[in-house]
Order: sequence, then C-alpha cells, then structure tokens
Amino acid sequence: MFTGIVEERGEIVARDDLDRAARLRIRGRLVTSDASFGDSIAVNGVCLTVVELDDDVFAVDVMDETLQRSSLGRLEPGAPVNLERAMAAGGRFGGHIVQGHVDGVGRILAVSPTENWTVVRVGVPEELAKYVVEKGSITIDGTSLTVSAVGADAGRHWLEVSLIPTTLAETILGLAQAGDPVNLEVDVIAKYVERLTSASAAGNPRGE
Repeated sequence: MFTGIVEERGEIVARDDLDRAARLRIRGRLVTSDASFGDSIAVNGVCLTVVELDDDVFAVDVMDETLQRSSLGRLEPGAPVNLERAMAAGGRFGGHIVQGHVDGVGRILAVSPTENWTVVRVGVPEELAKYVVEKGSITIDGTSLTVSAVGADAGRHWLEVSLIPTTLAETILGLAQAGDPVNLEVDVIAKYVERLTSASAAGNPRGE
C-alpha cells in the first residue's frame, strides 16, 4: 500500500520489450537506498515489483495488461517518473489510501498557471467519473491530490486539481502539458461504498 506522497522523481534508463511484457530499468537514488529484491515501488502510481538492483537502478517487469491499461506502455528511456516506496507500517499517513492499481488513463486538458499555484484540468473516463467528488481524493500519476472542481462539457467529464510549487517541482506533474496521458486511481473507499450500497439495494447485503 502507498499514500501518494511521491518520494522522488526518477528516470527510465532502459526498456527491454519482451513477449507481451516489458522490463523497465529505472534510476531512483532514494527508493533504491534500502530496496531489496521483491520490494514494491510505485512508478507513476503503478505498483511494481523489484526484480533486479544495480546501485541506484532497479528493474521491474510490466505485464501486457498493465502496459495497455496505464501510461507505462508509452514510457521510453529518458522519461521522468514519480517514485514511491511501499508505506512502512509505522510511517506517517501523509496522503490517502493508494493501492497502486490504476483504474484508468485520463488526459491533461489544460494547464493554467496562476501567481501561487497551477490549476490542471484532467479528462476523466466516464466509468470513473462517479467516484470523483469535489474536495475528495484522487491519485494522478501516483500523486495524492485533492479534487478542487469537477464538471462535464458536452458529456465529457473532467476534474481539476490545484498544484502548489512544491508539487510542481518534486513530481512529474510540473512537466504536464495538454494532451499528456496520466494514470488515475480513484479513492478505493468510494468503490467499496458503491459495492455495498448497490448490493444492499439489490437485497444482497453480503455483496455476492
């Protein structure tokens, strides 16, 4: 489990395309400082398993489904990525519950800088829009953020987040441009609530 507090901005150093999979090698000085084989590291919000370690570079294997259902399939050497180690049991819970299971890919619609922060508007897939609420939590490329606004234009759903200078400097969202794809993970609590309420309405309180 993760909290969406990005620990560092890493970099893809190599990509090996395999049969319906890919092996990514990623540089991350902080996240590799205490990493071991089999550890979990979130890469742009996707929970991946360390399969190799070489100084400050770690390797992960990404299956075809993950490549297709997240933005990781578009990553090439030189691409910056958000990195976060799995939460330690005794650590502070700085963000919100993040599983590292991407629910869908959104797209940056607009980036609007202001004097003290930057507003980013993200297109949301229709099937995820019901889980996104104003002042609720959303994970964008592994970053825990508060939704500042929601809406729809011509039936196309969107959300907005307001990014402070620290977030812009420390995560890849500071490099975001209109048209860029981003990984989205909605608040898992919202999905459980929907499951329980729909099951109860159908007369099946166990959710079966």
